[in-house]
Amino acid sequence: MYNFASVYIVCIEKKIMKTLVIIPSRLSAQRLPGKPLMKINKLSIISHVFKKAEEANIGEVIVAAEDQEIVEDVKKNGGQAILTKNEHKTGTDRINEVFQKINTSNIDLVMNLQGDEPLIDVDDIKNLNKQMIKSSSQLGTLASKIQDKALLENPNVVKVLTKETLNKTNFPEAENFMRNTYQEKENIYHHIGIYCYTKDTLEKFISYNQSTNEIKYKLEQLRALDNKIKINVAFAKFAPIGVDTEEDLEAVKKIMEHKS
Repeated sequence: MYNFASVYIVCIEKKIMKTLVIIPSRLSAQRLPGKPLMKINKLSIISHVFKKAEEANIGEVIVAAEDQEIVEDVKKNGGQAILTKNEHKTGTDRINEVFQKINTSNIDLVMNLQGDEPLIDVDDIKNLNKQMIKSSSQLGTLASKIQDKALLENPNVVKVLTKETLNKTNFPEAENFMRNTYQEKENIYHHIGIYCYTKDTLEKFISYNQSTNEIKYKLEQLRALDNKIKINVAFAKFAPIGVDTEEDLEAVKKIMEHKS
């Protein structure tokens, strides 16, 4: 005899979790103003990023834009964008504004994808989403192995120290994030600034003031650790080049133009 009750229980246990991807973007970056609309292969950087997010196929994708020009560019290239206020201190504040403007009753996870990383790997996006779904983590992010020891002393490269060795299948807890470390230590990885929050964690995070460590080190994720929000780390195949300077832009152009 078919046991409908047991089937119902299994369905509950395997509840499908729905993810929303929000990409914060603004033209007023200090080091490279106007970078979201700079073109690579005739397409803006921000449009490259949202197309990568759509390719990952983990949920709806929306760009949270400070500037009308970004909204128009994204929509012209087939994406969704919502105009936000211009006084936000962090990207998470910006994505939260968009999150509050739309119907989120059926959303479980919110992924904050950086708008200046057109080389982000689609499989790494999928892996972070998968790890969040199968775990009970409040907040997840990505990291990759450090291939060049010189990066340990580079303050522009954010490092994460995990409690266990990071591999392709696990999701260890982050112990700390740092800009400088002058010695090789076990379980230090190249942090990639992508975050996936449960809906409740995003709301909690936004309710806290910027912490002393967050302001001192200019690392938003320290607000979470300072307020006892655990962050788990998923493995990324490599750390993509973020476009922060003219040199970064030229390097990314060479890679993407070669691939095309």
